[in-house]
Amino acid sequence: MLEAVLQKKLRDYSLDLNLTVNSGEIMVLMGMNGSGKSTTLNIIAGLLEPDRASITLNGELICRTDDGIDVAVEDRKIGYVLQNSAVFPHMSVKENVAYGLKARHIAADEIARRVGYWMEHINIADLAEVKAGNLSGGQKQRVALARALAIEPSLLMMDEPFTALDAESTQTVKDLTIKFIRKLSIPCIVVTHRLTDSTEIGDRACVLCHGKKEWEGVPTEMPGFCSVCHCRD
Repeated sequence: MLEAVLQKKLRDYSLDLNLTVNSGEIMVLMGMNGSGKSTTLNIIAGLLEPDRASITLNGELICRTDDGIDVAVEDRKIGYVLQNSAVFPHMSVKENVAYGLKARHIAADEIARRVGYWMEHINIADLAEVKAGNLSGGQKQRVALARALAIEPSLLMMDEPFTALDAESTQTVKDLTIKFIRKLSIPCIVVTHRLTDSTEIGDRACVLCHGKKEWEGVPTEMPGFCSVCHCRD
């Protein structure tokens, strides 16, 4: 379970958010550009310093500013998939999937086991030696997902993971995400602008507006627009 209380002064507003995501649950984070979605993910990941925060993951404090607790990014066990997949084009698929494990100094035999396991289960084993720069958008996103899951994360976060994908690739990545969040029983946050994404993948949805929680609930019950900034699907 993820429990996060976040505060951060931004240029045009202040982020002030309480967020809880249960194990095995996918929380969809929605809102207009600049509403605080990516800022939220970056604070949780440890990539952006909050003004004040308390973040607990599976009962372990990874950040509490009042007590000076701030676990390093590489020690937070958070898988992070970005919109552009952020694969290393000069590396093979196998090397990309292994990257996070090597950064964490995992033993070579364990790296080989995990890389093989996730390439097989994400259906990219046949691409193992292909340079990532030669892959399609959907293939790159599957590599990014395998890399994020290979570290055996306690939390998976995905920032606009479907935006650049065609319909078939989008459905594949959605199906794989749902499958492994259920299988691993870890919390997941998916940022998206599209209502269809929220209803197809989300167990719950949270709509942000100017850094505040505007609405939270079952995606199929989401109102058509935000009463403050009138953001629509």
